[in-house]
Amino acid sequence: MKAYDAIVIGSGAAGLYTALKLPREWRIALLTKENLTLSSSQWAQGGIAAVVEPDDSFRLHYEDTLAAGAGLCEPEAVRVLVEEAPERIRELIALGVEFDRYQGRLAVTLEAAHSRRRILHAADATGRELVRALVEEVRDLGNIRVVEEALAIDLALDGGRCRGVLVDALGVREWYMSPVTVLATGGAGQVFAYTTNPAVATGDGIAMAARAGVALRDLEFVQFHPTALAIDGAPRFLISEAVRGEGGQLVNLAGERFMGRYHPQGELAPRDVVARAIFDQMQSSGATHVLIDLRPIGEATIEQRFPNIAHVCRKFGVDVFSEAVPVAPAAHYWMGGVLTDLDGRTSLPGLFAVGEVASTGVHGANRLASNSLLECLVFAHRIAEAVRSSGISRTAAGIIHFPPAAAQSPVNFELVQRIRNEMPWLVWRTCGIIREADGLRRGLEQLQMWKQQLSGVDATTERATLEVRNLVIAAELLLKSALLRTESRGGHYRSDHPAPDPAWQVHTEIAEGRLFQTPLAVAKIRPTSG
Repeated sequence: MKAYDAIVIGSGAAGLYTALKLPREWRIALLTKENLTLSSSQWAQGGIAAVVEPDDSFRLHYEDTLAAGAGLCEPEAVRVLVEEAPERIRELIALGVEFDRYQGRLAVTLEAAHSRRRILHAADATGRELVRALVEEVRDLGNIRVVEEALAIDLALDGGRCRGVLVDALGVREWYMSPVTVLATGGAGQVFAYTTNPAVATGDGIAMAARAGVALRDLEFVQFHPTALAIDGAPRFLISEAVRGEGGQLVNLAGERFMGRYHPQGELAPRDVVARAIFDQMQSSGATHVLIDLRPIGEATIEQRFPNIAHVCRKFGVDVFSEAVPVAPAAHYWMGGVLTDLDGRTSLPGLFAVGEVASTGVHGANRLASNSLLECLVFAHRIAEAVRSSGISRTAAGIIHFPPAAAQSPVNFELVQRIRNEMPWLVWRTCGIIREADGLRRGLEQLQMWKQQLSGVDATTERATLEVRNLVIAAELLLKSALLRTESRGGHYRSDHPAPDPAWQVHTEIAEGRLFQTPLAVAKIRPTSG
């Protein structure tokens, strides 16, 4: 057993910033599934939204976020997000994050559904620059122990509290114990056949929380990014929203601009609208992609703002200066997650959640572009402040003897590999951009069959089996939530219920296996000490 004052699971922006903001006198374990720099945050291109210009205001950022969220944002959470953003940006600059500047001022760009230019960026690799600066600071601090290639298996529960987590680190399995455990595990893009997420995004935090009976919220809401690179043999590399913000144009294979038929804002419509429009163009023409043309932006701006996009496209045979880029939607971000209050507390005392794994209420049914990195920073800071003021004892409880697991069958690797290959296509077909009841039911039947087949297997012995177990759980929760919500709203579109229903302006919640509706309200979770 290893004891720490706090354990942070995940090394994206949310996990790194949380570890940095916790008290410097605390002994902190930062667990990362692979290495310290591999996360969805590292892949984020667009930037961080914050009010920094005189023609912008908190009110406008607040209203833009609510509008994108399609009636399911929590206003109090959104207010916290936008009003605390400038201070978090100042902290990043002090840490050495090098945002682009123009004539001595922070440079800002426009992205879809924003009414003002407020996206701070570092060319088209903002996530990479942010993670670089945070990693350097983490490595400079003596109180943070980074544990790489560490698989979080399950939460340690005792006396109605989270006491830490069972970890497999380079083949050595141990209980890591702490009075404070923070899930910063990101999303579950790998449940889909097409995703912009890295291979590590297998829903581990959601699945661990579900097994522990922790409350989860709004899991039906997945954001499909409209423009991921669609070339055979290439990863679904993100073609940033900022490309359209700077003037990039979407055209079908006939060379026609089409977004004006779907929304008055055209290419700058909310992401869910653009993704469905592209999907509709693909369905009606039989094409596997549409095109995004960067040439209207101009060569100088492309070179300055999108050098990484130009480089990656060139690597796969597309010259953005002379031709349009093939793109198609891909799963990008999970708006739902582990239910938290405004200080990151979950329904399980001792457990906090931050970043994509959390449901704070800021994103509603559809996340506003570039609010995700901002959410990581704002709520990581609030978790650290809440922990400081809560009176939580720094020392973990005494040694807790957990009962041995029941005897289980050895892993059937052929079964695990078959599920891993087939499940993303099943979820893409039945719970992708367009959903309907019959498909969701068929998908659920298959997922529940796989879940049953895995139930007697020791899924904790190696990474592939553990990830498949987590993916099946995450996918089942996603489809159950999507089947329950009989309307279309934000990132959730039902062809058998194609319009929003005022009666469904509520959250869906899952707790201890029960699925139900809850009214809009910021979660009120009573702080606990101990």
